[in-house]
Amino acid sequence: MCEGHRHPNGDECQCCPPKGRVRAFAQPRLLLLLAQKPAHGYELMERLAQDEDTPGVDPGLLYRTLRQFEEDGLVCSAWDTEGHGPARRLYQVTPEGLDYLHAWAVNIRGTKERLERFLADYEAHFQEGGESNV
Repeated sequence: MCEGHRHPNGDECQCCPPKGRVRAFAQPRLLLLLAQKPAHGYELMERLAQDEDTPGVDPGLLYRTLRQFEEDGLVCSAWDTEGHGPARRLYQVTPEGLDYLHAWAVNIRGTKERLERFLADYEAHFQEGGESNV
């Protein structure tokens, strides 16, 4: 572990993940949002921005992810020409996308259980007078 979690050049260390971030968490979050309600890309950006658990998503990354989801059969889209302004793509989750979302939930539950076991072991060790140089 680096001293003070900063490298001598001032950069933050890589030994600890950024607080609260889970890599690739935007993918299942995006599928869940679409399972809740079909949406346009801009609306998805707004809904993700309101979510404290999902850090700000780059619009380019969002649309690349939606295109990849569509190529993989996880979402489908159609042009929405109703309303004011230019036509926009309306995305919705497919049955395959729901299966993928369910698989994410199983994976996340397993990760949560492993993290809870780790924290219980960690707390037991340090509460029982184990080493205290954290």
